[in-house]
Amino acid sequence: MSYRIVNARIVNEGTVREGDLSVARGRIVGLNVVGPPEAEVIDAKGGYVLPGMIDDQVHFREPGFEHKATIESESRAAVAGGITSYLEMPNTNPQTVTAEALADKHARAAARSMANYGFYLGATNDNLEAIKAVDRRQACGIKIFMGSSTGNMLVDDEQTLDGIFAASPLVIATHCEHTPTIVANEAAASAQHGDHIPFTEHPRIRSADACYRSSSLAVELARRHDAKLHVLHITTAQELALFEAGDLADKRITAEACVHHLFFNDTAYPAKGADIKCNPAIKSTADQHAIWAAVNDGRIDVIATDHAPHTVEEKGRPYAQAPAGLPLVQHALLTLFEHVAAGRFTVETVVEKTAHAPARLFGIAERGFIREGYWADLVLVDPTTPENDARILSKCGWSPFSDIVFGSRVRMTWVNGELRYQNGAFLEGSGGRALDFSRP
Repeated sequence: MSYRIVNARIVNEGTVREGDLSVARGRIVGLNVVGPPEAEVIDAKGGYVLPGMIDDQVHFREPGFEHKATIESESRAAVAGGITSYLEMPNTNPQTVTAEALADKHARAAARSMANYGFYLGATNDNLEAIKAVDRRQACGIKIFMGSSTGNMLVDDEQTLDGIFAASPLVIATHCEHTPTIVANEAAASAQHGDHIPFTEHPRIRSADACYRSSSLAVELARRHDAKLHVLHITTAQELALFEAGDLADKRITAEACVHHLFFNDTAYPAKGADIKCNPAIKSTADQHAIWAAVNDGRIDVIATDHAPHTVEEKGRPYAQAPAGLPLVQHALLTLFEHVAAGRFTVETVVEKTAHAPARLFGIAERGFIREGYWADLVLVDPTTPENDARILSKCGWSPFSDIVFGSRVRMTWVNGELRYQNGAFLEGSGGRALDFSRP
């Protein structure tokens, strides 16, 4: 199919331009260029046309946890939310810590993913040789859980960490929390509250100090070995001192913020409880405001989701048993447009952090920008019409945003030039593609 999107506000590379955009054979033909005569005309009615969000951190749970989510269900929810590409994490079952496990995930996504996809190879205390030998076309990066995780994916051996930072051929993405600090904090909370720890204790258990002790170690290791480091889901003002403003192209060390940490603060725990229990924890209003400032001044380079669904039954358990993680892909972009409406971010900043920066950081070829010849991964956002679709598309069937009416909505999403989502309905078409990582 070919399309001509007219009357649009096209957001790309720091500018908003009014005009038309033509798409043919899966690619962007150009701005204000007349495309094929058979092109379907789409009237944007003054809405924003953006490059689709590239979510650099999701947990789609397949294989091993399909009762929570699948590649098919979560990629559909992502496309409905304007996310056209995602990078998926390795803490599945089996864990994605071998070349064989990476190949299996690629095969699953090729068969079932509506969005484009890439996968991390996970680090363990004993797979350094697999990391050194990783196929740079098969993995987007190396994920290290420098904090609590499942099985042997907690990498806490100092010699192993040193070896990974010295030898990784790809960007190292880290979850940074200091496990001994967390264990001590949880023991103190349990001594005070017994089996009835309130969810308001979560940001004190997964404390700012626990985050800083781990993230500062990651930064130290990256500097020691000149490794390319991407610190995921920053939640504290203290950690922001570790990062510098400036152009991403000039950085070896980068940082990410997630939409729920930008949207919520610790005042939400009494009402939402387990629904906003995530690791690292949502913290104070002061921390939230500091992250907003860092998005604007360039210390935060990327905005992502850390989409991590669990079932309603699992989330209904007491604090110590309720798992951490939230379903976020369907509403992530809408939360960012709430910040735009409030004057906290510009729409150009949102596009930079959700599309341009992840494409540049991970070397994703021909995506993340509205450029002639690039793949037409696009989203049309109506910034003035409230979202009226209450369906939760993630398999888990719930959302931390279920009581929120967003002031904008995703009207349409194109993946590889095919219109796959339109006004609340999915359209038939081919699946997503494996992302091409063009690296030197």
